[in-house]
Amino acid sequence: MKPRVSPRPAHTTPAPRPARLSADPGACVLAAASTLLRGISQVMLQDNRLAGLLFLAGIFYNSLLFGGAVLLGTAASTLTALWLGAERVKIRAGLFGFNGALVAIALLYFLEPSPLTWGYVMLAAAGTTVLMAALMNLFAAWRLPALTAPFVFTALLFVLACARFGQLHSTGSLPTAGLPKATAVEGIVTFSTVVEGLFNGLAQVFFQGNVVTGVLFAIGLLVASRLAFVAALAGSLGGLLVAWGMGAAEPAIRAGAFGFNPALTAIALYGVFFAANATAAGYALLGAVVTAVVFAGASAALEPIGMPALTLPFVLVTWCFVAAGPLFPRLRAP
Repeated sequence: MKPRVSPRPAHTTPAPRPARLSADPGACVLAAASTLLRGISQVMLQDNRLAGLLFLAGIFYNSLLFGGAVLLGTAASTLTALWLGAERVKIRAGLFGFNGALVAIALLYFLEPSPLTWGYVMLAAAGTTVLMAALMNLFAAWRLPALTAPFVFTALLFVLACARFGQLHSTGSLPTAGLPKATAVEGIVTFSTVVEGLFNGLAQVFFQGNVVTGVLFAIGLLVASRLAFVAALAGSLGGLLVAWGMGAAEPAIRAGAFGFNPALTAIALYGVFFAANATAAGYALLGAVVTAVVFAGASAALEPIGMPALTLPFVLVTWCFVAAGPLFPRLRAP
C-alpha cells in the first residue's frame, strides 16, 4: 500500500485559490479557530486542525500559562498577516501562526509574566510575521522553507534585549553565561530514562517537560500523518541514542533536550520535503543524528552569551539537507 503523502507540504507555499468571505458569524468563528489550530499544528510541520487541538491540549495539560501564551502568539502573528494583506490561503494554512506561537511560549518561559511582558510577547509575535514573509520571499529562488527561523531569530534578539530593559525580568531559566566546559558523564541511563526522554523530546518542541504532553503530541501527529508520527519518534529516539552514546548527562537525556530538534528534522525530511521511500528514511535518520550533534555544538557556541539553541539546529540541518536534495536523484519531491 502506497503511503499517503500530503500534496501540500507544511511550511511551504500552497497553491493559491480564491478566498471566500462568509457573513455568518458562526462560520467566521469556526474559520478563525481552524486557522489558529492549523498554525499551532504547523510547529510540527502539519496542516491539521485536530492535530493542533491535541497539541494545544497537551500544552494546557502541563501549563495554563503556556497554553495561553501559545494562543496569544498564534493570534497576534496571524492577525498581523491578515492586517498586512498576506495571501489568505497561506494565512488559513497557519503559515503565519506557528512562529508566533513558539516565540510567545519562549518569552513566557524565559521572562516573568507581567502586563508589560504580555505586550512584549505580542510585539515579538507580530515581528515573526514580517520576518516570515521576508524569508519566504528571499528563499523562493532556492526553494528553501523558512521553517522556525523567524522564531529563533526573534526570540534570541528579544530575550537579549532584556539586558537593556529593566522592567522585564528573567525567570532564571536561561543557561548560565560562561565559556563552554566539558560535560562529565552524569547519571545512569535506564529504561525509564529512554521512555521519558523519547516523549519529552516531542514535548520540548513547545518547551514542555511532561511525558503526558509528549504522548498527546504523538497522538496529534498520528492523527495528522502516520509518516510524521513514525519520523518524530524515530528522530527523538535517534537524538537520545546519540546523546547517550556520546556521554551526555542523564538528566538532559531524560528531559528530551537532545530529542526535539532531531524529531523536527526527521519529520521534515521524511514525507514533507521528500517523498517517503527507503532512501528518504535513511536520509532523515542521518539528518536527525547530525542534528543532535549540531544541537550540542550550537548550545556550546551560545553558552558565552547565556542563550539557548532553541530550534536553530533543526533549521540549519534541514536547510542544508533540503538544499542538497536536488543533487541526489534517489530523493524525490513528495
